[in-house]
Amino acid sequence: MTAGYSQQTLERAKALRRALTQPEKKLWSALRDRRLGGFKFCKQQPIGPFIADFVCQERRLIVEVDGSQHAESETDRTRDAFLTSKGYCVLRVWNNDVTDNLSGVLAAILAALLDPHPPNAAQWAPSSPLKGEGIDNGANLG
Repeated sequence: MTAGYSQQTLERAKALRRALTQPEKKLWSALRDRRLGGFKFCKQQPIGPFIADFVCQERRLIVEVDGSQHAESETDRTRDAFLTSKGYCVLRVWNNDVTDNLSGVLAAILAALLDPHPPNAAQWAPSSPLKGEGIDNGANLG
């Protein structure tokens, strides 16, 4: 395992990067090179055992481009719960929305990027000090 994902997941992500769907290609052309609000996105990024379509690590935002097979998917709910537990916000957009209303999709992504969603505090914040540590009880005041 490397960086929390397996070699098999990494190889699958590489293959998916070369085989983007038409809607993914269209969205990627609008997200790449910091084209949307100056935010950097990566495509087909492994995160744990999963591969996210597009990720902005700076804002912990994942954008998934979905077809109808994802409607009411229990697998997607499990996947989203895992990604959320890692401090990510998952935004799902439909293939046909990317194809027919790219400007609307980009507006929704930009709104999600600008809306702060704090990462999981237990994972990202430093641990609390032990009793009495880091607390100025006034004893050192002159």
